[in-house]
Amino acid sequence: MTIPRLLARACTKPAVAAPAAAVPRRALATKAAPFPTTPTCPAPTCACAATPDPLPGLEIDRQAPLNGLISNYAQHVLVCTGKDDWPSRIEEEHGGDNLVADLRELVGPRGKFSDPFHNIAILNASFPSSPPPRRRPELHTSSVYLLPQFKYVPYLPRVSFESVEALVRGYLQPERLHPMHDGLSPIHRDRLLRKPAYQSLLWGVRDVREVVVLVCGHGGRDRRCGLYGPLLRGEFERRLPEQGVEVLRGAVEVEGEDGPAVEGVASGREWAARVGLISHIGGHKFAGNVIVYLPPGLRTEDGEVHPLAGHGIWYGRVEPRHVEGIVRETIRRGRVIEELFRGGITQEGEILTL
Repeated sequence: MTIPRLLARACTKPAVAAPAAAVPRRALATKAAPFPTTPTCPAPTCACAATPDPLPGLEIDRQAPLNGLISNYAQHVLVCTGKDDWPSRIEEEHGGDNLVADLRELVGPRGKFSDPFHNIAILNASFPSSPPPRRRPELHTSSVYLLPQFKYVPYLPRVSFESVEALVRGYLQPERLHPMHDGLSPIHRDRLLRKPAYQSLLWGVRDVREVVVLVCGHGGRDRRCGLYGPLLRGEFERRLPEQGVEVLRGAVEVEGEDGPAVEGVASGREWAARVGLISHIGGHKFAGNVIVYLPPGLRTEDGEVHPLAGHGIWYGRVEPRHVEGIVRETIRRGRVIEELFRGGITQEGEILTL
């Protein structure tokens, strides 16, 4: 505790950042996608769920180009809520504990660690939180996924704000600052940089080794995603096992303070995935919206290095008939489907386009 507290006291004034109007639309680096592609999604080989009828006044935009239409972000924080839907503005949910609101107090536009060139997107997810550690069953904790950092934080104590700040300072802040911060004073630059010493305050953190499939299902925000989300989640859960990918359900259980996972790829399964609903990511008019995070070290079905390992791939206008093709082409073979591609992100935060 001594090092983090000394670090925290050393930096007590908020950093001076560029005004929002001066921030370019894409502050993160962008480069052409150096990965294999296929022009269209292959037709399904078996019966799949029907595509929903259009909702009156809420038709799907099937004309606008998709390439490049993703949010500018460096990292997704997925708060495991165990729920399938949320209020329109998740930071205003009044159900007691609200981790989204707490995190945005620190890294939101007016947060004391806000960095306009390192956007942290905080979402709710339907995944349940891990149960509290066996030696502390009374402890109230929340779990979060950090992607594309591919970290899972099973135990985030909710009895004080220190754990939230430890998450931000130990994992969410950048390791290197954007060149636009070169004019800041050394103490302000230091305040915006990640401090690994804080990581010791959060135990049980593990690498995410399974594929994570996220489907926007935020019906409280837009009825189109509320319609497509559960439908596509069910379709992925059916089609993944057909391609040799085991679907992991339920909470991640972690043993001991070092956090070895007792389920998932880490316990010997070669191919595994989790499928969950998430809150607003932007672009509801392109429903169904799907993000596929493929962990580092992943191999293709042929045992080769996976071209998309460590990447997050965004797809739009996904229908049930596309799910089998996404599993086969993107997850198993490492190919991006051009007609559905909205963009991608690497572990280094580079935004990918075609």
